[in-house]
Amino acid sequence: MSPGKQASESDTSPPVAAGARLEKMRRRVRLSRLALFTAIAAGPVALGGVVMSGPTPVAAAPSDKPTAVRSAAAAADPAGYAQVFVDAWLRSSADDANSAQARLAQSLAPDVDLPDPVASAQPKPAAVTAVRSAQREDGEWAVTVAAQYGDGRLRYFVVPVTADASGASFAVTGVPGAVAGPARAAVGKPPYGVSVPSDGDLSLAVGEFFGAYLTGAGEVDRYLAPGVKLSPISPAPYTAVAVQRVSAVEEAAAATKVPADGTAVHVLVQVEARDSGGRWPLGYELTLKARSGRWDVAALESGTAQDEGAR
Repeated sequence: MSPGKQASESDTSPPVAAGARLEKMRRRVRLSRLALFTAIAAGPVALGGVVMSGPTPVAAAPSDKPTAVRSAAAAADPAGYAQVFVDAWLRSSADDANSAQARLAQSLAPDVDLPDPVASAQPKPAAVTAVRSAQREDGEWAVTVAAQYGDGRLRYFVVPVTADASGASFAVTGVPGAVAGPARAAVGKPPYGVSVPSDGDLSLAVGEFFGAYLTGAGEVDRYLAPGVKLSPISPAPYTAVAVQRVSAVEEAAAATKVPADGTAVHVLVQVEARDSGGRWPLGYELTLKARSGRWDVAALESGTAQDEGAR
């Protein structure tokens, strides 16, 4: 064979091979369509066989990290349920099992006995509040409830509560037990160790801000940093407010001159507010920023001040 002929056949071989592969793929597609149409005509069972004989799915590689699964019962806190029960239980009497409070207590805990107080034993609680929830095991809880009386007495009860598997239903499983109240936690030293002068620019700015925020004297917006949104209390609850003490974390808050723009300080402000009913000591944590020789409120740490919607 001549070199020219060999070169000619070599040049034409790739297109011929590609065409053959393309024709083979087309033939497979036609056969697949024919099988599918035949299965449709034959009925659902045959169609299912065609579908199941399709490409084999690729299984995802198992992850080495365990998946944390939290049951609904574990996520459901029955504190409110226990609070309602104790309130009804303390207000009920075994001598009057048909009263509204007795029926409510029995509906929440059908197997729990009602108390049997004498008429002059003690007044009914003024307020009942759940103060602690502890999960013993999956679905089983112990809820501590505080009962406050008008004469200043405070009593605590622990209530056993169970939750179903879905965490949507609860039941009190035993009578409440009188217990000692939670111990008072140790309080750390506050970070506000810098005393801010009462006649300084920062204290004056804070006083004007709270005058607008608590009494409605002026617009709150004029005391806010750019981008910060804060609505005043409406209607204004107090008629007058006076700053009693300002403490700060940073030394810059106590400077005689307002520092450079953008300087931020964190302060604790104690104010005395007055209304027709008397005077009320109030406390607030604020973040202020320096801007153009003045202090602007950048955040009210109660969470009501929003910096461009981020807080």
